[in-house]
Amino acid sequence: MPVPARPLFLLLAILWLLSLPLPWFTDLQSAWLWLAIGLLIFSLLDLLALLLQKTPQGRRQVNSTLPLGQWTTVSVRLTNRQNRRQHYRIFDHYPSRMQLQGLPQSQTIKAHGWSQIEYQIRPEERGLFHFAAIELRLLSPFGLWQQARKIAAAQKVRVYPNFAAVAHYILLASDNRLSQLGIRKSQRRGSGLDFHQMRDYREGDSLRQIDWKASSRLRRPIARESQDERDQEIVFLIDCGRRMRARDDELSHFDHTLNAILLLSYVALRQGDAVGMQTFAGEPRLLKPAKGPATQQRMLNALYDLQPTNYVPDYTQAATHFLAHQNKRSLIILISNVRDEDNSDLLPAIRLLQRKHLLLLISLREEALDQAARQPAKHFHQALQLAAVHGYLAQRKQAIRQLQVMGADCLDVSPSQLTVSLINRYHEIKSAGQL
Repeated sequence: MPVPARPLFLLLAILWLLSLPLPWFTDLQSAWLWLAIGLLIFSLLDLLALLLQKTPQGRRQVNSTLPLGQWTTVSVRLTNRQNRRQHYRIFDHYPSRMQLQGLPQSQTIKAHGWSQIEYQIRPEERGLFHFAAIELRLLSPFGLWQQARKIAAAQKVRVYPNFAAVAHYILLASDNRLSQLGIRKSQRRGSGLDFHQMRDYREGDSLRQIDWKASSRLRRPIARESQDERDQEIVFLIDCGRRMRARDDELSHFDHTLNAILLLSYVALRQGDAVGMQTFAGEPRLLKPAKGPATQQRMLNALYDLQPTNYVPDYTQAATHFLAHQNKRSLIILISNVRDEDNSDLLPAIRLLQRKHLLLLISLREEALDQAARQPAKHFHQALQLAAVHGYLAQRKQAIRQLQVMGADCLDVSPSQLTVSLINRYHEIKSAGQL
């Protein structure tokens, strides 16, 4: 239903003020009455014009996939279908769990014209989300009335882990500036394990690279150039348990894990390796190792709506389930949050996996603990808290050390350092030919 707008209330207030002196000026009563009748007729005609207005046609433009935690622009285009201009105030029913900038907005569309507005959204959670209708507050020609109109524009969007980091990685890699991210490659090209090509010997090459048979045949020094091993399989074992729900910033440890997996998957696929994943302590999802650019999209589709649960991880069960589906020797990257009480279940799982595969265990450490350990103790209560934090960190280090004694390759990192540490360790394993 149409409702009065602010200008109509203002005119009624003026009309009421003019009525105050009428008891003393009776000769002006008839003029005031005609003024009130005129305002009534004028407002009714303005209301009729509003009711006869056609709802503008609307169309929303937004990407079907959005990266988590990144601002994205959404545009809405409206088209006027009548012979007079239209004034409106617009609000778009965007999905929940998203931050918003730039709404509502006021616009005027010329006769048979169009206008476009833009606003920004920032997803705070992964998953499948829905845009509802576009809502307008349509104003009458003279602005005395307004009416809510809705334009059907239902849309679905998927919020993926932050794939913007992949684009940033590609940009820096193309300019050989990966060191800005903290990523290093200790192995220079030409000293890997797989043969790549034959070329002329260059100053600085190792004498071990010289192919003496080819050199004697061509009568000049010829070097064998190698590359890191290819056609290997990388499988992520992802803990979806309750500890992965922890947050040190806007993202949970689980979201940091998915972002790191996404970027390392891109790096491994570019290296010619196959990538797969398996989840445990939550909804079971399995993606067998595969190569090619399509694998990246398969990873995104398999993980974008996965959420951590309140379950306790069962490492032995996860290892048994993995071995039932994976026969070829692989690099298993198990990402979890390890505590000292986990070793009784984790050690048997490590033994099972290490019989045939190479295991890299990543344990996420809460950054809040590191910050608390650096705080000075100014009174007795803070001293007790500081001692408890250091005691817990010592127990954690002891648990990691015990796993390393068992032969497990372990990294104890904070979520913010996970991506860089994981990619660097992958390069080290590839360069050393451990797999």
